[in-house]
Amino acid sequence: MIGLIVHGDNHFVTRGPLPDRETALALVQHWTLIRIGASTPAGLDRWRISSQEFRENLEWAVVVPGDNEHSPAVVQLLAELAARGIAIHDARVEIW
Repeated sequence: MIGLIVHGDNHFVTRGPLPDRETALALVQHWTLIRIGASTPAGLDRWRISSQEFRENLEWAVVVPGDNEHSPAVVQLLAELAARGIAIHDARVEIW
């Protein structure tokens, strides 16, 4: 599965199943900080960032709280996903 995790004005195109709220938060924390030589924690090894995907293939989306507003490109992408009927899960208020 391919999905999108949005964190403020940043986003991660992700290969893996739809993460639950706690996992989405942990993925953002793990991917946001640069840790040279660090390995992925065992509980997060089902997901990876993907740099070459078609937006038409995105199957899920999660919005995680961030310090910045979403960029116009991220707002447009979320709108496209919503228009295709893909649920946008909000980790700020929602438990799914």
